[in-house]
Amino acid sequence: MNTRERFQAVMNFQPIDRLPVIEWAGWWDKTIERWQSEGLPFRDRYEVARYFELDMNYQGWIPVLGEGCPVPACHGAPLIGSIDEYLKIKPFLYPSDAARRNPWSEWACEQRAGNAAVWMTLEGFFWFPRRLLGIENHFYTYYDQPELIHLICADLRDFHLRTLHELLTVCTPDFMTFGEDMSYNRGPMVSEDIFNEFIRPYYQQVTPLLREHGIKIIVDSDGDICKLTDWFEGCGVDGFLPLERQAGTDIAQLRQNHPRQIYIGAFDKMTMHRGEAAMRAEFERLMPVARQGGFIISCDHQTPPGVSLQDYRLYLKLFNEYARSV
Repeated sequence: MNTRERFQAVMNFQPIDRLPVIEWAGWWDKTIERWQSEGLPFRDRYEVARYFELDMNYQGWIPVLGEGCPVPACHGAPLIGSIDEYLKIKPFLYPSDAARRNPWSEWACEQRAGNAAVWMTLEGFFWFPRRLLGIENHFYTYYDQPELIHLICADLRDFHLRTLHELLTVCTPDFMTFGEDMSYNRGPMVSEDIFNEFIRPYYQQVTPLLREHGIKIIVDSDGDICKLTDWFEGCGVDGFLPLERQAGTDIAQLRQNHPRQIYIGAFDKMTMHRGEAAMRAEFERLMPVARQGGFIISCDHQTPPGVSLQDYRLYLKLFNEYARSV
């Protein structure tokens, strides 16, 4: 099987020759800096992936902030606080060239040749309002200015649909993610009622277009996502990543509760510096679900800088061994 066939087969619960061996996200800059000091000759995400002989996958993030857009004073700080302030910065949002800011044509050629899977990321209906409103103010705005949340989400929906129609004339991604990060280690950051009023309706207006084109839809949320898997099921979502073990996420329980959901991630990154026995135990934990299909093993976030280049080479050696044991 070629790389793309393998991705497609796993995501459709079909037989495979082996599991894909991937990193679903780029490596932390601090990790790459450490590895370069230990002999890694590259820094670029895709050059590093080729160097490690991983199965290639190209990710295109669809930007929502345009050129010259103001930025918050610091991470999590508010950029706006009212409808008037939102309308003032709106000309800097939703860029008309968003679908052309990645080399989609080049990636599509590799995709058609079977040499790579291609995926995209859209900012979600929890994620993007938070970027504008700031972490704390975002939660108050659901109650104090619900019309502002709905206005932002409606504009984001229209932007996504417009951008998708343009992008899909050039490339049809194999899967996509909605960036959300709406859980922490104790579960979702909002109630199910808030989800149903402010988030669900907008997903239900965007996912049909993605499904029409056969694109698998995955929600990217850190933390404990167990409740979210139930909430998103009626929104047209196919699955989740990265399934952080430190937040208590249990891939076996997820599969038992949702037999046809697809998953990417789940490998506990905190085992990667602890030697072969610890990593083997982690692969043994994951393989029973991987053998059922619909699950691509990968790091449950990004490889931390505490992992040496030698540690990572051992991880990949074991990964390739287990990938062939499906």
